[in-house]
Amino acid sequence: MHAITIPEPGGPEALVWAEVSDPVPGEGEVLVDVAAAGVNRADVLQRQGHYPSPPGIPPYPGLECSGRISALGPGVTGWAVGDEVCALLAGGGYAEKVVVPSGQLLPVPEGVDLVTSAALPEVTATVWSNVFMISHLRPGETLLAHGGSSGIGTMAIQLAKAVGARVAVTAGGPEKLAACRELGADILIDYREQDFVEEVRRATDGAGADVILDILGAKYLARNVETLALNGRLAIIGLQGGVKAELNLGTLLSKSAAVTATGLRGRSLAQKSAIIAAVREHVWPLIGGGRVRPIVYRTVPMREAPEAHRLMESSEHVGKILLTT
Repeated sequence: MHAITIPEPGGPEALVWAEVSDPVPGEGEVLVDVAAAGVNRADVLQRQGHYPSPPGIPPYPGLECSGRISALGPGVTGWAVGDEVCALLAGGGYAEKVVVPSGQLLPVPEGVDLVTSAALPEVTATVWSNVFMISHLRPGETLLAHGGSSGIGTMAIQLAKAVGARVAVTAGGPEKLAACRELGADILIDYREQDFVEEVRRATDGAGADVILDILGAKYLARNVETLALNGRLAIIGLQGGVKAELNLGTLLSKSAAVTATGLRGRSLAQKSAIIAAVREHVWPLIGGGRVRPIVYRTVPMREAPEAHRLMESSEHVGKILLTT
């Protein structure tokens, strides 16, 4: 088969379409012929040499894909050759074939085509696990989602609105904020021109945000805690703004607030399976019913992955970028 390899870390040109060995499914795994793969910020980090695949995982980027099952490993039940699926991966999605633990498979949702479904596994698993399973966002509460026009952000807006929450977003510029508004965001904050701490306080009569979903990490840590409501929950899922920051624990204590930081890639198979099962139970009916939809900005042929990474790094996109085989 062919896959996107990284002979040497570097810029987008470091991604090379090359012939590699075919994978073979082991116990509890299936082989998927890939139709499409989602592009994520983590893939950029891996290309740059900062986020290598875990031991035993293919060295190719790609944390989600869609396709058709072409072989079953020993012990797999509930799936059959020919099933159309999408999947959460620990790596290897930028390829013509990939092996997937069966617990990380999802059926293609009703009303979504096979290629488009590749935009769903990473964002739905990330948002559902952090905003709902860990932070317990409830109807009537306020969610602040940083990067509201990103793949994660566009899904967070829709899922929060579907459960009856109020949504604030930060994004760069009127066009991205307009896209967030179209998806249901209530409070629109241009981070280039406005202070999100002040804007959230103003919009909530001083109460603040009950849950914050953050992709910036260190850069926003102190200001995020300042923005939290009493009993607020800050979920950090990215470190685009750095890894080290100083935090006044007195502020955190005064709000009886909580800070969590999680990633999906390093979780155990059991944890990932539990998240995927929850997504199938709670999110898939919303997608099938048309209340939540994948937002795809552009599809790019997989052999042209460097162009997809340039687009990702430009931050021009709204929603997901997909690679197609």
